[in-house]
Amino acid sequence: MSNPLPSSPSRLASHPIARAVAYLIGPRGLRDRDALRAEVAGKVVVVTGASYGLGEATARLFARAGARVVLAARSMDRLGELADEITAAGGQAFAYPLDLTSEQSVSEFAASVLFDFGEVDYLIHNAGKSLRRSVHLSYDRPKDVTATAGANYVGPMRLTLALLPAMRARGRGHIVNVSTVGIMFPVVPKWGFYLSSKAAFDWWLRAVGMEARADGVTLTTFYAGLMHTRMSAPSRWMRLLPGQTPTDAARVIARAVVRKPRTLTPVYGHPSAILVPLLRVPNEWLLGFVYRFLGDTQASLARVRASRPAEPTPEVRSGVR
Repeated sequence: MSNPLPSSPSRLASHPIARAVAYLIGPRGLRDRDALRAEVAGKVVVVTGASYGLGEATARLFARAGARVVLAARSMDRLGELADEITAAGGQAFAYPLDLTSEQSVSEFAASVLFDFGEVDYLIHNAGKSLRRSVHLSYDRPKDVTATAGANYVGPMRLTLALLPAMRARGRGHIVNVSTVGIMFPVVPKWGFYLSSKAAFDWWLRAVGMEARADGVTLTTFYAGLMHTRMSAPSRWMRLLPGQTPTDAARVIARAVVRKPRTLTPVYGHPSAILVPLLRVPNEWLLGFVYRFLGDTQASLARVRASRPAEPTPEVRSGVR
């Protein structure tokens, strides 16, 4: 069995200077643990993608603050271990299976949570599917569309539709969408599946938030910058850059829940979003040129090779038995 991808930054990215740069870039997290406890103690917090990385760190942080944390992911074995660890430390955590690419799984998850808890106070959309792959490697892989659209857009949309009515009926609730600052950047080759699905859910949820806010349900979109997790690990160059750890980002989510800002983004996020439409043509020319010199991840190449049928032997191609 191969070792799992590293979820921690390299030594260079862990250097105090790199950590200071990451702090200045932001967004900065909540440091007031008492404020978090006052906000979430006894409340029901649903965290999707809770098995590893940011989801795990968020679950632990909120459980320490007294929340009843609903852990949602496909990997029930890992969720069970995490729930046991949180419970042993004095917190409350409950593991539920959730596959966002399955309509039935989303429906059953929402029904179970509402039946068991009666209400959801905070919904944290953390689960996601990253994909950096040249489009020619996806010609014969329709599951690339299903996986990214299901995990990043359609699944979270269905889950919101299932849990939002009860929030609006009670007149309270808060939703945190962990998006990516990448949707504020110029369009980038190889990231089309991932960024288009994240942008679609961001657009949809912002529209929903405008309607739900009048009923007491608020929304924060966390446009996350570089985060050193298993998701970013396959892009080796990212390990050399300053970025947030899962614990750093979990504190940002805590800030979203306590302060309830509409957006949280690195300092370069909004300026980039303003400049992108103005510089569209030169950006597309430049990035299209740079693309020619960028390879695909080893994981992408290996999976594509594994999904394609084996080449026939010369004897088979010539008809010789």
